[in-house]
Parts: sequence; structure tokens; C-alpha cells
Amino acid sequence: MNTPTSAPTPEHILQRIDWQVIRRLDGLLQGDYRTLFYGYGIDFADLREYQPQDDIRYIDWNVTARMDTPYVRQYVEDREITAWFLLDLTPSIDFGTVQQVKLTLLVDYVTTLARLLTRHGNRVGAMFYGSQIERTVPARGGRLQVLRLINDLTKHAPLQRAPFTDLAPLLEGALNTIKSRSLVFLISDFISAPGWERSLRLLSRRHEVIAVRLWDPREIDLPDVGLIVMEDAETGEQLYVDTHDKKFRQRFTQAAHQREAELDTIFKSAGVDVLSLSTEDDIVRAIVRFAALRRQRRK
Repeated sequence: MNTPTSAPTPEHILQRIDWQVIRRLDGLLQGDYRTLFYGYGIDFADLREYQPQDDIRYIDWNVTARMDTPYVRQYVEDREITAWFLLDLTPSIDFGTVQQVKLTLLVDYVTTLARLLTRHGNRVGAMFYGSQIERTVPARGGRLQVLRLINDLTKHAPLQRAPFTDLAPLLEGALNTIKSRSLVFLISDFISAPGWERSLRLLSRRHEVIAVRLWDPREIDLPDVGLIVMEDAETGEQLYVDTHDKKFRQRFTQAAHQREAELDTIFKSAGVDVLSLSTEDDIVRAIVRFAALRRQRRK
């Protein structure tokens, strides 16, 4: 007789992340977490003329207009970071096909980053978003704060279906709530109605924003498995499709790649770096790749 296994506790989840993720990251990054968070907690120090390698987000447009030459603001980094997790918990996040669902990946990523940040004396907070902002966890430090975030995520009410997802209210809520310059992780699959792009640009002007995009390979390449029922995770609408149809699979993949290109354009326009996380990804390798990319951009 098989005994049903109970869901892991927040303490067990944190211990697993400490052993399986944090220890590996410590070895691979050798403690150099500044490659992940280089733009955080900064105070204005000085102005100087723009150079080709500078981040355009730091151009002071008022001074540039007066001097008729581009000028950038220089900053001094603070020791303490305040980080916020903007969490898309709409129904499409509860999807996965082979190894895990996007929601599990979200919990592991939040646990990992919250642990990395708080063990160095920094503070983390979170905003939970379904059809509206359902909960705001004020930014605090310490191990207990990490456990609270894990507990709130694992105990979160089942994801409710809605006519559509709109990320704009989450971003606008962050604009109104987060007052001092912070490190903001926007964690979503970005399956959303249009119109959130402007709010993302405004948020990235005030804070350092990192978009963490969760996805599953079957959302891009549909396998040939015959007649299946496809269900819209957001609305519950169902549709029979024949995956034997090669042209249908090609159209499906083409539409997915077009959506990828549109998202890339949005992120580049907002000056936001993107960490891509697949449900088949090794989270450590994904974070190390992201750190290497940001290190290269700083050179």
C-alpha cells in the first residue's frame, strides 16, 4: 500500500534550494553576485559626457539639451539592496509538460534569489498578481522573510481563470508602491493582453528591472501526437486540433516565434535585461548564463 506524500514545507524547500542551487552558484560565480545586480541601490554622484559603452538609461536629458552634448549621470552604489518580486500568478503559469510546471519554477527562482539577497543583509518584498494585485509582502530581510515568501506562494489560492491576463495593473501597482530605487524582478510568462509596455518603460526608468520569462518548450514546438484537446489556461476554452497536420504545427511554431520577437522588442525598448527560464532548464546554468551576459555588457 502506497502512502500519499505530503507537500514539502517551506523549510524543506529552502533546504533543497540551499543544497542543490545556492551551493552550486557559490562555486560557479565565486561569490561575484554583483554581476547579477550591478545597477541596484544607487545614489547620484556626478555628471560626465556620454561614452559609447554607457547605459542609455542614465542619460540626463535636461543637461543634454542645455549642453547640446549627451551627458550621463554617475552613481555610487549603496551596500544595501531592496529587491521586489512582481509575481504573475495567472492560470497560464500553472502549465508544464515534462519535468515541471512554470509555477514550480517560479517558486524555486524566488526562493533562490531571495536567499541570495537576504543572506547578505538585503531586503526583499513581493507583489502577488492574479486578476488583480492580491497581496503585497513588505520588503524585509532575514531567513524568516524567505520562508514567509515560500509559505505564501505554496499556500496561495488556486489560480483562477479569467477572460484574459493584463500585466499593466501589476506594473502600475509597483510604480505606486515602490518608492525608493530598487531591484525589481518581473516574473511572468508574459502571456498578456497588450498595453503593459508603457508601464514597463516607466518602471525601468525608476528602478533596475529584470524580466524573468518562464516558458515551456511545448508552447513553441507542438509535438506530433495526433488528435488532442487544447485548452486555454486563462479562459478554459477548449479546441480539438490534429497535430498530425504538419502545416498546423508549422503555423503554431511561426506564431510562437513571432510572439518571441515582439517580446524581445518590448524588452529592448524598455532597456530591460531578460533571464529566460524553461521548465526543462537547469536553474543554476540559466542564472550563470545571465550573469555572464551582464558581465559582458559591462565591459
